Amino acid sequence: MLAALFLAFLIQIAFRYLFNLPIGWTHEISVILWLWLVLWGAAFVLTEREEIRFDLLHAAVGRRVRRVMGVATALAVVVLYGTALPAMVDYVSFMKVERTAYMKLPFSWVYAIYIVFAVAAIIRYLWLGFAALRGDEPGDDDPTKIGSGI
Repeated sequence: MLAALFLAFLIQIAFRYLFNLPIGWTHEISVILWLWLVLWGAAFVLTEREEIRFDLLHAAVGRRVRRVMGVATALAVVVLYGTALPAMVDYVSFMKVERTAYMKLPFSWVYAIYIVFAVAAIIRYLWLGFAALRGDEPGDDDPTKIGSGI
């Protein structure tokens, strides 16, 4: 997706500045690919360790309080996303009547990734909540020592 996004971006630049012929479909595909790339990555690629957090409070408390915070966070995410999921599905289903301006794709296809993301987030936080209840912590890594993975 990132390669296709970059290619569309280059095509857009070439047509606009070399041929003086702005085209709209490249912008449209870039926005759609970026949306899918971000939500797909957040749903399936990022690990707990790689997520960006403000963890000053989390790091300052003891293990038991961190477990309680983990359960509370998981419960909040599951309840909020679970409660909103039927409305999300209704909205995405409703958007099949609208189409994108240039490529004429149904908006339900464009926004379908959000349903996938929400379901993946619910499953992830159910897992994390049960892990916190068991006493497992998702990484006691020192943020100053986490590298790029290379």
